Amino acid sequence: MTDYIKDAIITGVGETFVMTFFASLFSYIVGMPLGVLLYSTTKGRILANRHVNLIVGFIVNITRSLPFLILLVLLIPFTRLIVGKSIGTTAAIVPLTIGAIPIVARMVESSLSEVQPGIIEAATSMGASPLYTILHFIIPEATPSLLQGGAINVATVLGYSAMAGVIGGGGLGAIALQYGYYRYEKEVLWTTVALLILMVMLIQEIGIRLAKKTRKN
Repeated sequence: MTDYIKDAIITGVGETFVMTFFASLFSYIVGMPLGVLLYSTTKGRILANRHVNLIVGFIVNITRSLPFLILLVLLIPFTRLIVGKSIGTTAAIVPLTIGAIPIVARMVESSLSEVQPGIIEAATSMGASPLYTILHFIIPEATPSLLQGGAINVATVLGYSAMAGVIGGGGLGAIALQYGYYRYEKEVLWTTVALLILMVMLIQEIGIRLAKKTRKN
């Protein structure tokens, strides 16, 4: 493996981290409120609203059901509109974010659903408003589950970032494709795969440790 390829791999690790970090951040900024909305508007919950739940759920399900590679291609015009280009690390953040939003929303909904009804009833009996109950009772109680789900979501975004290399998204996926696949350099291919696996394992371990710590607290 030449020094040039080693430098390219190091750069690829940095690009993968940037894509994963910002896509995960932006997807939670949008996906977290959507997940809370899906949870709270379900029948029998504190803000039950069938119409809102059906509309939001439909949009989330449609977006979630699209294979990510197809989503990448479909969003090329939108990506170009947002960042002025459709290739590169910055451009890849757009489809990564949109692809992760419905996953985050459903994961948040699932985590909040684990909260015991007695906690909500206690908050309501004390006169807490629905918003106050969500922010100060439901979300704190669901924090360990949210952290574990967050680790899974970030790992998913990391996997998506590798696929973004197909359309020139940069990162380890692009390195694996350009050098490992097109140039038949198996050493490069297996190195990038190993690095991606290590990054996923690290993310999941951090999520598990944080979840355990919050449960103890």
